[in-house]
Amino acid sequence: MARLTLTTFVSLDGVMQAPGGPEEDTTGGFGYGGWMVPFADDELGAFVNDVFDRSGAYLLGRRTYDIFASYWPKVTDPEDPIASRLNTLPKHVVSTTLEDPEWENTTVVRDDVPAVVARLKERTEEGELQIHGSGTLAQFLMAHDLIDEVNLLVHPVYLGSGRRLFPDGGKPTAFELTEARTTGSGVAIHTYRPMGPARFGSFDPGA
Repeated sequence: MARLTLTTFVSLDGVMQAPGGPEEDTTGGFGYGGWMVPFADDELGAFVNDVFDRSGAYLLGRRTYDIFASYWPKVTDPEDPIASRLNTLPKHVVSTTLEDPEWENTTVVRDDVPAVVARLKERTEEGELQIHGSGTLAQFLMAHDLIDEVNLLVHPVYLGSGRRLFPDGGKPTAFELTEARTTGSGVAIHTYRPMGPARFGSFDPGA
């Protein structure tokens, strides 16, 4: 059985929208796309390569799938550590509108997403079932306790607006920090494992 892992870039205020370029996702009038680019360095790239090297299959939201599908099939170098896996391993995209995906090894998930994801975790025999980006899908799966590990790559920039990974009104959840490192450009890479409902207490001994 595979672990379902989420890897995502976020700003200091938790924004995950359009990290890679100005036109990546302008939903809601977002005008700060490409905010992670100034902090990209060899250490960040090495971590991302390591993540992809552990992949056995991918689970993506429609927007992230479209972004990936517009770029990675064009990277044909068999030695590229990301393209070589994305272009050959199974890709499952959650969408009610995608009809005929052209990217090789793509399956569309339309209905009963939690049950399908649970089955995919069972059927992925080697490597991780990985989510990259895919904020809406990630929020949905976290609410159903289906994500086993989260890689947060926190960039030293405040944006003030944009889609956030952890929305208001989500389920309070405790996490265990299992790994932490910082790149030379100041990106804090934290790996967390969900540990069930958040717990609460008081420093007041009389409470």
